[in-house]
Parts: sequence; C-alpha cells; structure tokens
Amino acid sequence: MTVSKTRTKLVDVARQLFAKMGVENTTMNDIALASHKGRRTLYTYFKNKEVLYLAVVESELDILSDVMKKVAEKDISPDRKIIEMIYTRLDAVKEVVYRNGTLRANFFRDIWQVEKVRKRFDVKETMLFRDLLKEGVEKGIFHVDDIDMTAELMHYCVKGIEVPYIRGHIGANLSDEVRGLYVERIVFGALGCTQQLQENTNQNDKLTSNQ
Repeated sequence: MTVSKTRTKLVDVARQLFAKMGVENTTMNDIALASHKGRRTLYTYFKNKEVLYLAVVESELDILSDVMKKVAEKDISPDRKIIEMIYTRLDAVKEVVYRNGTLRANFFRDIWQVEKVRKRFDVKETMLFRDLLKEGVEKGIFHVDDIDMTAELMHYCVKGIEVPYIRGHIGANLSDEVRGLYVERIVFGALGCTQQLQENTNQNDKLTSNQ
C-alpha cells in the first residue's frame, strides 16, 4: 500500500471510530487495531491523536470543497447557484459537526485549532465565490465593482454565521421558506440583483398575505 493510501486509510478509520466512540474515548491503539496497522506505522504518520483528529477535520473539508465545486458546475443561473452554494456549505458543515455529540463538542472547544487546518479550504471557497461572481457579472445578473473583494467578504460572512447556524440560533422561529427569503434579500441586495430582489419581495408579500 502506498504512503498516501496508508495515510488515507488511517484517517478514514479514525473518522469512523471518532464518530462511533467519541474522540475522547478513542485511543491510538484502537485506531491501529481497527486499521490492521501497527502502532509504529500509525505514529509514523501522526505523532498523537490531536494531529490525527485535525487530519480528519481536514479530510471532511476536502469533501465539502468537492461538493461545493459540483454546485458551482450546475447548469443553473448564477444567482440560484450562489444561494445553493451557501446553504450547501452551511448544511454540510452542520452535518459533519452533528454526526456525533463528541465530535460536536470537540469542534466548538477546539475551534481555533480547527482554524489551522481549514486555511486551504478557505482559499478554495473564496475562489469558488469569485468564479461565481465573475459569471454573474458577465451575464449581467450581479453588479459589483470589485469581484475579488466581494468574494472575500462573502467567504467571511458565511464563515461568521457558521457556529450560530450550526447551533440553530438563526431564524429558529421562522419557516425554512421565510428564512430563505431573508437570506436571499441580503445576498441579492449586496450583489445588486435588482430583478431577483423584486421577485423576492413579491414572494414575501404572497407569503404574508396567505398567513
């Protein structure tokens, strides 16, 4: 087995054990046994469990990057694409964190440690937003002066609501449909999507009149 395949196998086994037993209750020996590798091999790749835990987080972020890339490649309008990408990104992170209570606790407790391994993901996400914004501008849907700056701001805005979204603090008393309208209004307003904003307003008025 090649070096990359061995490392990938160890990370995958660790992910499964962390989800099943919790990070705190999983030992390096448990991972070595479950992966059918010796402790020496495990420690060759990861000097301790904390490093292995961060490798698991990084691998989850790589999967998320691929999912977001597939959304960006969809044959739909840029405005719908960017909304779907935001929700895909937030829901995917939420699913990873909530997969197991212990993983969730570790994520919130070690959030600054997690920051160290998500730098590559952050760069990829910003580039995806930039490409989408460029597409939207070229098609006359988005009206922004500085695509690079707007992409960076979008990245940090989404990142900023990550924890409250995961905890369910955003729009907890609203239906998914109404909450979605608020999100669209903010995004479309920031990107100068006048037609989309009008459609959003009409839809909101329709929902209000039906209540």
